[in-house]
Amino acid sequence: MAGTRILALDPGSKRIGVALSDELGWTAQPLETYARRSVEADVAHIRDLVRLHNVREVVMGLPIRLDGRVGPEAKGVQQFIETLGQALNVPVVAWDERFTTKSAEQLLLDAKMSRVKRKWAVDRIAAALLLQSYLECQASGAKDPDHEQWGDA
Repeated sequence: MAGTRILALDPGSKRIGVALSDELGWTAQPLETYARRSVEADVAHIRDLVRLHNVREVVMGLPIRLDGRVGPEAKGVQQFIETLGQALNVPVVAWDERFTTKSAEQLLLDAKMSRVKRKWAVDRIAAALLLQSYLECQASGAKDPDHEQWGDA
């Protein structure tokens, strides 16, 4: 049976924020903040999440510069996306993540969350913001100009 949910990943050098859509693809919920270990361990963990949550698509935040160019961080994420695309049986889509982390930080500051708690919450909140943006764009029929897809399409 094909999956029903969309998984979003907000990758960083130390952590990956993870969010999950509802089964209808209307809302995004923060799921977890995963502490990165190695590419192999990261891929295995994401593969487990895809199976566990009946995921049909993975959306990966791509850190594009404000001027729209792809910098060294984005190139590393693109390599990780390609690796995931080969390892998973679902499409992996790159999605512009500009401002998601800053927006997540501001939400947590407004909620008066402590610095220690913010450190672990910000990535999964950023992933949820990224996913909600993707879901709304999909619902409207619009496309992100920086959208790319790898894996089973």
